[in-house]
Amino acid sequence: MKLHIKKGDMVQIIAGDNKGKQGKVLMVDGAKQRAIVEGVNLIKKATKPNAQNPQGGIVEKEAPIHMSNMQVLDPKDSKPTKVGRKLNENGKLVRYAKKSGEEIK
Repeated sequence: MKLHIKKGDMVQIIAGDNKGKQGKVLMVDGAKQRAIVEGVNLIKKATKPNAQNPQGGIVEKEAPIHMSNMQVLDPKDSKPTKVGRKLNENGKLVRYAKKSGEEIK
């Protein structure tokens, strides 16, 4: 199944506790239809001491959010938009913002 959100996209959360927040997609899990967005949906997790964190303790990290609760931001005016697919002049299938018609990189 094709996903409308990819790693590296700028998205806005449109539903839930983090509604209105924007961030960059760090990871996408296609099987579970979830994505992790930078600085959004932070949780506190208790960790044991390890090489990266010799002290251990409580660490804040991002939790996954369902893809239906986020929309890609239009590259032109940074507002949420639906995503379409079309063939460009090279004959390659590309994603584009439905509001502005601009190609999403």
